[in-house]
Amino acid sequence: MKLATFNINGIRSRLPALLAWLERESPDVVCLQELKAPDAGFPEAELNHAGYGAIWHGQVSWNGVAILAKDTQPVETRRGLPGDPDDTHSRYIEAAVDGVLIGCLYLPNGNPQPGPKFDYKLAWFERLIVYAKKLLDSGHPVVLAGDYNVVPTDFDIYNPRSWLKDALLQPESRACYARLLEQGWTDALRARFPDEQIFTFWDYFRQHWERNSGLRIDHLLLNETVTAMMRDAGVDRWVRGEPHASDHAPAWVVLDLGGAAGGVKKTAVKKSAVKKTAVKKSAVKKSAVKKSAENKSAVNEAASGSTTAAKKSTARSTRAAASKKTGK
Repeated sequence: MKLATFNINGIRSRLPALLAWLERESPDVVCLQELKAPDAGFPEAELNHAGYGAIWHGQVSWNGVAILAKDTQPVETRRGLPGDPDDTHSRYIEAAVDGVLIGCLYLPNGNPQPGPKFDYKLAWFERLIVYAKKLLDSGHPVVLAGDYNVVPTDFDIYNPRSWLKDALLQPESRACYARLLEQGWTDALRARFPDEQIFTFWDYFRQHWERNSGLRIDHLLLNETVTAMMRDAGVDRWVRGEPHASDHAPAWVVLDLGGAAGGVKKTAVKKSAVKKTAVKKSAVKKSAVKKSAENKSAVNEAASGSTTAAKKSTARSTRAAASKKTGK
């Protein structure tokens, strides 16, 4: 399974770029952030035609998250991060795909700081930390993927001096991210590239893309079970260089769902030629979302199917590179 996270920065305006990336790289599962579209404006038909089932949690003009799955329908297990019933932001959605529980998140940016936006960021982070621990204790294979709006260390940015007052680099933000990792999560990109600067976001200013002045703020966190399945990880940097591109590039991990032996491969794997698969003409039917107990049973049922999901295993690898983010 190739699982990717991509802040699309407006799904309607960048739909052609999204479809081009899906066709070229053929990820099995995609977590999208910043849809910037209401539920009714989500391009379900176009994505179905490209061979992807989808669930989404939209919002007018801001935020919005979605999970896509190739040739199947994600089984939704949660919509919205628990812990604050008054939080109306569309920032979290969760689904089971081929035995893996996948949380797609768009963590608040927090700028300007100090102030109420930064307070909301930290409060949201605290809720995530609490819920992430429950996911770890569930016993299921779990991935938490998305735009975390946190630069974990100075090694994850081209030059921290220009961003010292930004919410993405504040000690409180970094401490929350470190506490997540201390629970037992593995940062897939940093595990794959322990000694190499790799970015996922480059803003639109001062030729930051052309100069590779990037930040790493899009992360894929794996629990222990999924870490043992990891075979490769990287960033599809070429996407950021396309016309009318998002300021992010997709980050991804390749998992061997058929077995846990082997761990992380430290050497680059030759990228096999991606053969264009025939697109199913019939649209993927959107499954009805079940609530509470049905959601829990769906997770258990989906997780128990991870053995049969070996057919979905791939050993693809892509060029690793960089990325960055501005405040929203």
